[in-house]
Amino acid sequence: MSNELTLQQERAIEFHRLHSGENPLILVNAWDAASARLIEQSGSPAIATTSAGLAWSLGYPDGEQMNKHELIQVCERICRVVTVPVSVDIERGFGRTPAEVCETVRALIDSGVVGVNIEDGFGSGMTELIPPDILAERISAIRVVAEEAGIKFFINARTDTYFAPAGDPVARYNETVRRAGIYIEAGADGIFVPGLESIEEIERMSREVVRPLNIYAGYAGLPPVAALGRAGVRRVSLGCGPFQAALALTRRIVNEVLNDGTYAAMTAEMLSAADLNKLFRRE
Repeated sequence: MSNELTLQQERAIEFHRLHSGENPLILVNAWDAASARLIEQSGSPAIATTSAGLAWSLGYPDGEQMNKHELIQVCERICRVVTVPVSVDIERGFGRTPAEVCETVRALIDSGVVGVNIEDGFGSGMTELIPPDILAERISAIRVVAEEAGIKFFINARTDTYFAPAGDPVARYNETVRRAGIYIEAGADGIFVPGLESIEEIERMSREVVRPLNIYAGYAGLPPVAALGRAGVRRVSLGCGPFQAALALTRRIVNEVLNDGTYAAMTAEMLSAADLNKLFRRE
């Protein structure tokens, strides 16, 4: 067994442990090597990617529009520059079949990744969720690949039930719990429910779902981390929010210099070149 694989196994075990601590695991999602290294340097115990932010940074819309090889290349760079566990958002798996999804996962494991986020999502009409057995089959296949690699791989199963057209809120909640159970039975280690924001529903779901519950906090109005933790949440993801905020700052910089000829928005808190170079210098 190689030293690299042993280190990867340790990181995988640590990533699981981070979901069972006293406080929720907070993930400020990265979109490239620089953002990942900055997040690590700031004290984050793990790195997770944002699929939307990564796609936008490469010039694609969100939704598996980029080439999966580009996804893998970015993740290789991230794993090269950080020393903490890395999990990757692979959307619906970058593959039409479980076998193709497994090709993506094998390549990510080879790059040093210790977990993925994979979702059910919507069909071509964008109104009805894909049947849960499709994602369950992919989860089961990924679990086999991880076992073959000897990695305690973390599979975070996302369901988009709270992004579906509004209907009966009780039925929506029950469908979320039902899908969570199916994904857990297939081998999921965590359940991600973006769009879930009612603290009462969060608390109830964290009791009924027998795996760590992941909440998306990439927009205004969500309860603070402490309240989410008290409600039983074990993982809080900022998703593409940080990248959206970074682009908003870039737009302010552009508008200021083009309209006013000044640079205050850029220079107020910018990092020095020396600080950024230090991000990538290892002892």
